[in-house]
Amino acid sequence: MENIILFLPLTAAIISGFFGKIIGDRISEVVTSLFVSISAFLSLIIFYDVIFNNYESNTLIMPWINSGTLSVNWSIKIDTLSAVMLVVVTLISALVHIYSIGYMSHDQHKPRFMSYLSLFTFAMLTLVTADNFLQLFFGWEGVGLCSYLLIGFWFRKESANSAAIKAFLVNRVGDFGFALGIFLIFYLFGTLNYSDVFNQIPSYIDNNILIFGISFNAIDLICLLLFIGAMGKSAQIFLHTWLPDAMEGPTPVSALIHAATMVTAGVFLVVRCSPIFEYSTIALNVITIIGMSTAFFAATIALVQTDIKKIIAYSTCSQLGYMFFATGVGAYNVAMFHLFTHAFFKALLFLGSGSVIHAFKDEQDITKMGSVWKKLPYTWSLMVIGTLALTGFPLLSGFYSKDAIIEFAYLRGNATGILAAFVGIFTAFLTSIYSWRLIFKTFHGDYKNENIDQAQIKESPFVMLVPLIILAIGSIFAGFVFKDFFINTSNPFIFWKDSIKFLNPLSAEHPPLSIIYITPILVTISIPISYYLFLKNKNLTIMIKESNNFLYNFFLNKWYFDELYDIIFIKPLKKIGLFFWKYIDLKTIDRFGPDGISNIIQTLSLKAKKFQSGFIYQYAFIMLLGFSALLTFLILN
Repeated sequence: MENIILFLPLTAAIISGFFGKIIGDRISEVVTSLFVSISAFLSLIIFYDVIFNNYESNTLIMPWINSGTLSVNWSIKIDTLSAVMLVVVTLISALVHIYSIGYMSHDQHKPRFMSYLSLFTFAMLTLVTADNFLQLFFGWEGVGLCSYLLIGFWFRKESANSAAIKAFLVNRVGDFGFALGIFLIFYLFGTLNYSDVFNQIPSYIDNNILIFGISFNAIDLICLLLFIGAMGKSAQIFLHTWLPDAMEGPTPVSALIHAATMVTAGVFLVVRCSPIFEYSTIALNVITIIGMSTAFFAATIALVQTDIKKIIAYSTCSQLGYMFFATGVGAYNVAMFHLFTHAFFKALLFLGSGSVIHAFKDEQDITKMGSVWKKLPYTWSLMVIGTLALTGFPLLSGFYSKDAIIEFAYLRGNATGILAAFVGIFTAFLTSIYSWRLIFKTFHGDYKNENIDQAQIKESPFVMLVPLIILAIGSIFAGFVFKDFFINTSNPFIFWKDSIKFLNPLSAEHPPLSIIYITPILVTISIPISYYLFLKNKNLTIMIKESNNFLYNFFLNKWYFDELYDIIFIKPLKKIGLFFWKYIDLKTIDRFGPDGISNIIQTLSLKAKKFQSGFIYQYAFIMLLGFSALLTFLILN
């Protein structure tokens, strides 16, 4: 069964990618959607077996690399952690495949698109089922490649090409740190298999390693390098700049890659490596700080953006920040719980925004929408459900997982944990404000689009609405149904078993009532506040913006990270590259290398050409000179 789950998406990608023109668009769509849906169904069966029958396995596919002391197999590891990720990846992917049948109906390259989606699913499944770091890295780079292909799918758009290259390069920065971490693991432990590495960790906690004459604790260094990789893949602050630009890809790509799957790979990495991170207090504190900073930073930017997909993209950055600071305080199971619930409501919001964009003929600016909730009743109601879940409205999925993160951060009791809890509370308020801003500006108020007649706005087809309905069900019930499985403070090992290590058990105490109730109260009162600001009294919003013009521009320009990186990295590197190209490559290597040799040969050829005059007496004279030279040589020797 595990082999079928893994290789069905790969088979679908090959069929659609290589034979799409032969079998046609419709068969390509059906084959890829059907195969990934079968994987999703089988993943649910495995998830059920893991929960209720304590099922675990490690299926060997084939020996992969055997070189010296390095021995790595390609295996499929099934435990609680991988089973959760299997459900998330395959279920969201299947819904996105089905949704894409309607969304991409007018595109001329549907087989290629569906092939990329299925190939991405295969790479992500390879990542989450790995039992060693090298297979994990293979899947890690595979999803990076597919991300590049999908973001730049509309390759005739210059902005799409630029966004794809940016995503690829920024992720390479994180991947470089990740690769160094893997090298260091093999250097210290002589193996890349999870179980072998994790078993040796306790005996290496006091080991130091010298780098450029500086001594580092080996475990701390490994954890920090692995986290750099996680930062790139999960778009954490400093390595986040690729994610908003990635919205240039088709909307189903945003839902699949940037909501529920690829961007959660970093969180999965930290949780999978909890047996290492639990021995590094420094790394956990760094993760907590980066996570809470990202949560706050991304929420402030989302407050003022006008692109519907970029607002949700920054919301994704922010929610990933919550997951990371949950891992930073040791609440790995809570981080996975939020990853699980977040997959439903964030995919719902992305696909819902795609439904809106589809209705507005590819318009993404929310300031050019409005007053269409009656025209798009299903999309509106489903996006409201997604918004309520995202904001953590009581009894919906986000309420259980997000509030649990805040509570466990507070209960950790250290300075970074308590600070993260309060930052999380304030960020939850900001999240609610920008989320309802999106809803009110998109669906309510006056109709503002001058290019499309309001009568032309119509609801999306059934094939696009069905995935939204399924995701809405998950957004409502997933938190309540699974909270006792994911979060069990008395004995988390009942569900997670050995897939997560808790060196310091989570607190079973209850936080103060003020911590429990403050977030739902803020989330609830933010709804009338948003209604008043963005619908009832828009002049007040304009006054706030004008009176805080610097802050508004600061948030609108995304804290000037792109401009800062342009000054610090891009322009200097361009100048260095230009210098090497002009003076080293052209004027040195080419001049004295291939160009120089070719010039010498050309000069000699031109001189030799003069001997080809066509007069017989000249040829006879040259032959006589040659014969004389040859005769002289023979006599002298």
